[in-house]
Amino acid sequence: MPDIKVRPARPEDREPVLAFCAHTWDDGDYIEHVWDEWLGNPAGQLIVATVDEQPAALVHIEMLTSDEAWLEGLRVAPEFRRQGLAREVNQAALAEAMRRGATYVRMAISHVNERSQQISESAHFRRVGAFLPFSIQPDIEQVTRLSGIDKPRLATIEDLDDIINFMNASNVFPIVGGLYYVRFRAYAISAELLEEKIKAQQVYLLHRWERLDGLAIVETREQPSPHLSVGYIDGTAIEPISLLANDIMQRALELEFDKVRIYVPDLVIMRDAFAGIGSEEAISENSEVYYIYERGLF
Repeated sequence: MPDIKVRPARPEDREPVLAFCAHTWDDGDYIEHVWDEWLGNPAGQLIVATVDEQPAALVHIEMLTSDEAWLEGLRVAPEFRRQGLAREVNQAALAEAMRRGATYVRMAISHVNERSQQISESAHFRRVGAFLPFSIQPDIEQVTRLSGIDKPRLATIEDLDDIINFMNASNVFPIVGGLYYVRFRAYAISAELLEEKIKAQQVYLLHRWERLDGLAIVETREQPSPHLSVGYIDGTAIEPISLLANDIMQRALELEFDKVRIYVPDLVIMRDAFAGIGSEEAISENSEVYYIYERGLF
């Protein structure tokens, strides 16, 4: 019987792990770019499973907030697949998340990765939402300068109750799992998160005809290069979504950013709204949708 052990990763595991990750996808794997960050991350733990002392599986768990954990980077060496190693490292990651106080753990899985979906469901995760990620290069010829009631404004703390009521009645909110997306991770949209984003001047509202017609949560990210990241966008119809998208592109141009990262639900109105400002990726048939799986820990 092979000797299987699960333990925290060590610096010397890097090369054997990267060797079995090298062919994850045709264009390589991102693990080599995040290894050092994950290994030294005090908010998380990088976990490996070994078979006869040889690293054979990997996963990373990170605390995003005091009670939300994020699971990512599950990899198993091809020669050791379907031997229960994915389950072993996942269970170790869940135990670590519980030890750190997590009440929920989530992960993102591509819609085409049926095997990972099966593994997650067998571990009592449930699908709670989905998102379509893509990037846009702002184009001044595709942007219209807005004014009057069509011009979004920054939210203030006095808008918080209206925002919560809007989301409670929204069709978009449940599709994305009630989550805010950034850096390919998901955070529960709570009153506390909304208040934090409002204070950081990251929530934009579109008021028309004496009602809230749409909103977006947008933040500036510095890595890998300065860009805007749209982690939530919502509207009563395609027009307010288009107006918000247009305004976001205008802000990116003013900041001289050459990229806007978008996370939206896979809905026709979302795809069409962003296609209307020049995004071919938004309507590509090859677009990859990601499902969010969640498990409660207590």
